[in-house]
Amino acid sequence: MPELPEVEVVREGLDRWVRTRTVQTVQVLDPRSVRRHTDGVDDFEQTLSGCSIASVVRRGKFLWMDLEGLPTPAALVAHLGMSGQLLVEEPDAPDEKHLKVRLSLSNRSGYPGELRFVDQRIFGGMFLSPVIATPDGLPAGAGSLHASIPLAAAHIARDVMDPHRNPADLYVALRKKNTELKRAILDQGIISGVGNIYADEALWQARLSGLRSTATIRRPEVQRLNDALVDVMTRALAAGGTSFDSLYVNVNGASGYFARSLNAYGREGKGCLRCEENGRESLIRRDPFMGRSSYSCPVCQPRPRRTRR
Repeated sequence: MPELPEVEVVREGLDRWVRTRTVQTVQVLDPRSVRRHTDGVDDFEQTLSGCSIASVVRRGKFLWMDLEGLPTPAALVAHLGMSGQLLVEEPDAPDEKHLKVRLSLSNRSGYPGELRFVDQRIFGGMFLSPVIATPDGLPAGAGSLHASIPLAAAHIARDVMDPHRNPADLYVALRKKNTELKRAILDQGIISGVGNIYADEALWQARLSGLRSTATIRRPEVQRLNDALVDVMTRALAAGGTSFDSLYVNVNGASGYFARSLNAYGREGKGCLRCEENGRESLIRRDPFMGRSSYSCPVCQPRPRRTRR
């Protein structure tokens, strides 16, 4: 699944190319890609046609476009899934093999005329969601102009990069749980936007084991973790931000932008870089985790005693 930096690159591209433009017509080529729109394909096409895109917003891994021109406020949510792509194309460009939804946009000189949703595996999709007020009265996320959020995203906590997030809230939220630390930071209701790869990287940087119990976590440790999450996401976003052609707004589910800077993830059997700098010898280990893998250093990320083996 794409993580926060990848989705933010998509948001920034969309903000440049489609914000303030009007959706003139909509064509759904595969009904499965609008299956989350409960009123069906015809309603999706008819309701969206004629709307203007007021802003492009991201909260965690959720991406949506605030719309103007509807009798009832709603947002166009784009769920990228594992293989979803949002492409800004000229109308005469050949259709992509897995093109699912086509939005024809109002003309603007020098701007491509179509926004296309392409999805090979069809885990993603697009749908309209009613909007509600944010509980704290603040803008919903990156790119948001108003204190409103789609109902479909209302359960998602503020993300690592959100300027309106209070870092102290992370400590409170973690201490309310009784679970392993890595599971907790992957919980989008606690802090959003963190996926498996960046969780391992942040835990390594903070020198914390993902197996630590949140019931025992101390405030200085949470501060280290928070700082690591922000730093890892910031560096990954900087790397991802230079990886796209300006007319090609894409996410493909592969976290490749940051691969050369990974310190833990995917480095099983390789020396821990921090331990090597300190004259110690330690190899990164891999452990199964929720059907995936976790990577950590057994020396500088000490495990709770009961989990050591």
